[in-house]
Amino acid sequence: MKHTYTVTGMTCNGCRTSVERKLNEVNGVIHATVNLENAEAIIEMEAHIPIGKFQDALKEMGGHYNIGLPGEGPQEPLHKKDSKKSTRNGNGVFYCPMHCEGEKTYDKPGDCPVCGMDLVEEANTNQSSNTEYTCPMHPEIKQDEPGSCPKCGMDLIPVEAKDSAEVKTYKKLLKKFWISVAFTLPVFLIAMSEMIPNNPLYHVLDLKDWNWVQFALSIPVVFYATWMFFERAYKSMVTWNLNMFTLVGIGSGVAWLFSVFGMFFPNLFPDQFKTETGTVHVYFEAATVILTLVLLGQLLEAKAHSKTNSAVKELLKLAPNKAVKVVDGEEQVVSIDKIKIGDTLRVKPGDRIPVDGILTQGESSVDESMITGEPIPVSKAIDDKVSAGTINGNQSFLMKAEKVGEDTLLSQIVTMVNKASRSKAPIQKLADKISGYFVPIVVIISIITFIVWKFFGPEPSYVYALVNAIAVLIIACPCALGLATPMSVMVGVGKGAKSGILIKNAEALEKLNKIDVLIVDKTGTITEGKPSIEKIGHQSAKYSESDVLQFMVSINQMSEHPLGEAVVKYGKEKQIKLLKVTDFNSETGKGVTAKIDGKYIALGNEKLMQSVHSVIPDEFLDDMKKYQRKGKTVSLLSVDAVTIGYVVISDKIKATSKDAISQLQSKGIDVIMLTGDNHDTAKAVSDTLNLTGFKSNMLPEDKLNEVERLQNEGKRVAMAGDGINDAPALAKSDVGIAMGTGTDVAIESATITLIKGDLNDIVKAHNLSEKVMRNIKQNLFFALFYNSIGVPIAAGILFPFFGILLSPMIAATAMSFSSVSVIANALRLRHTNID
Repeated sequence: MKHTYTVTGMTCNGCRTSVERKLNEVNGVIHATVNLENAEAIIEMEAHIPIGKFQDALKEMGGHYNIGLPGEGPQEPLHKKDSKKSTRNGNGVFYCPMHCEGEKTYDKPGDCPVCGMDLVEEANTNQSSNTEYTCPMHPEIKQDEPGSCPKCGMDLIPVEAKDSAEVKTYKKLLKKFWISVAFTLPVFLIAMSEMIPNNPLYHVLDLKDWNWVQFALSIPVVFYATWMFFERAYKSMVTWNLNMFTLVGIGSGVAWLFSVFGMFFPNLFPDQFKTETGTVHVYFEAATVILTLVLLGQLLEAKAHSKTNSAVKELLKLAPNKAVKVVDGEEQVVSIDKIKIGDTLRVKPGDRIPVDGILTQGESSVDESMITGEPIPVSKAIDDKVSAGTINGNQSFLMKAEKVGEDTLLSQIVTMVNKASRSKAPIQKLADKISGYFVPIVVIISIITFIVWKFFGPEPSYVYALVNAIAVLIIACPCALGLATPMSVMVGVGKGAKSGILIKNAEALEKLNKIDVLIVDKTGTITEGKPSIEKIGHQSAKYSESDVLQFMVSINQMSEHPLGEAVVKYGKEKQIKLLKVTDFNSETGKGVTAKIDGKYIALGNEKLMQSVHSVIPDEFLDDMKKYQRKGKTVSLLSVDAVTIGYVVISDKIKATSKDAISQLQSKGIDVIMLTGDNHDTAKAVSDTLNLTGFKSNMLPEDKLNEVERLQNEGKRVAMAGDGINDAPALAKSDVGIAMGTGTDVAIESATITLIKGDLNDIVKAHNLSEKVMRNIKQNLFFALFYNSIGVPIAAGILFPFFGILLSPMIAATAMSFSSVSVIANALRLRHTNID
């Protein structure tokens, strides 16, 4: 019989292979096939097997995979963290820095099941207060705010914050490193003393006894300080996810075990392995020094990792943990996590704004540079939006909270950066493919090295063969190759976030570097998106200009389009009374329709007038042409299929648009404008900006079709827009770029978001993409060049010509610092200029 099950937790072909192998090992299973794309397993069995047996089998793999019945879906993922769980200094979410399993995360620290590296904790997006207070006399008393103890009245003191998982890992490694050094150093000195003529140590103990001392001193190093390397090596071989720890474990393990066997069973070894006194050559110093140096490399990597996501940490520091809440006219200092939507908050001069909201009283200038990258403070007045983390100027104001906690712009930025940092760039597939073959090839080279030295090397040939084979295993570190891409992506994404450029995934960052065509929308992308009413025109004996404006304002009160908002704002200034609207409908790319007082109202462009069968008077057409040739937008109003008026709307071109477009064109990128506006308006804008081309009267499906047409011609297309009508084209393009000032739908459809909504930031994003890709290629070159040179030298290729051999200890040093050098190169991106 055959059954089909759903499987969760698989993110790569390695996952699929592991799950498939485990399911085939269950008693009673004839054959199991696992499909990664469909996330399902088809299992043929002799008789029905309870699903619990399959679940137990997958639990043995570490609890990251689960299986469930079709239709019901899988059971609760074993690695899913409790949504109620709160962490003080981290998110409680851990991931592999080499992204071996894509975006897979874990709910506790540990080792990556594929590469064995320490999992890294994701930065916390929770803006709750980081300070907890307690009573020095009654430690059980804890609260989020300062005050006095309810038991004894003493002032509460702040509790020292707990270390993050990242810091804990570093401290744990540091402790083990010093222990390892303390025991390794005497082993090394004892071994090196053999080079001293008339060795004074031999006056104290014989060589055989000193070997036992080295053995005793090596035990804490092997079985405590660096035992994790052997655990990782064993796990890598059992799961056949071979990695650097496979090589380290085999190399240092062989050296240590060889020495132990040589001490206990010296008669089993040929004379070549023995000293003049009859003791077998031991390599306790090689094993312990190698392991200590690898541990040093891990320690340096842990330190360096904390810098790669420093941009996220700096963003998190922007969020205040306290706020001033106004209740019934009185001010109360409250914790940030006590703020609810709708609360009124007081923001004093110099304070950081606690949550996202709008000004309700007062005005000020706000420094938004930490989010937008723009150094000039922005003036804010009533009804203007403000964002958490930005700094108030020299005036106090009241604001209403609109987004709190993880919904604030700052938290969303951190979340997006976290997610993008875990994503894989397509170029990483090359590194993954090479790494998959790398370790087996190195092991084979090590065996060949042993054989060649055994039969063709000088005496003692066995000793040369063993030492060089170990050196090959130790120097060949695939870790640097695996870190080459993710480190650059992580730093690059963080750099973009600090400049107001939010990148959804690494693929977008790589693709942006290769685009040929940039398609841009007009309103809100090229223009400021803050249109103003220039003129109301009308021609009707039945309706006055005031009536025309009243219809326009009333129907637009339900519209989210910037042009509609401009009309409503103008109506409020004129104190127009709003009429009741029913059957409202927004026809994307055309305009809006509704019923008002039983009349059928339509407000929009010529296409909308045609669809409602409303004839446009010649006088209106003449006026329209005149304004449109000046780059202005004209919307027509019809009542019961009779066109009675129009509104002229102007929207200034952004000051930075022309320069940004010129810079993009100088990079060989064609800039084409697609707009729903008419031909004359579009042409006026295109001529002003010297665009490569433009198309007018474009509906959403027209924009989508244009993107597809260009892609079919072999072009790599980026699309920049801000409206609902841009969403399909944004999603279809190779790189979708949303203006942060636009709609949520557009932002959701895009892979890059520009917080300021400025075309100049597309230039910055393209520069960032170029520099990140260059950095990745440098890292890949360093890693591949290092291994291609290091492995032959370790194998002894220079010995016949120059008499040079590479000690396993030197190989271990080089291997450890190769990974650190890759991270250091990636960190250079933090200071690169993308303007």
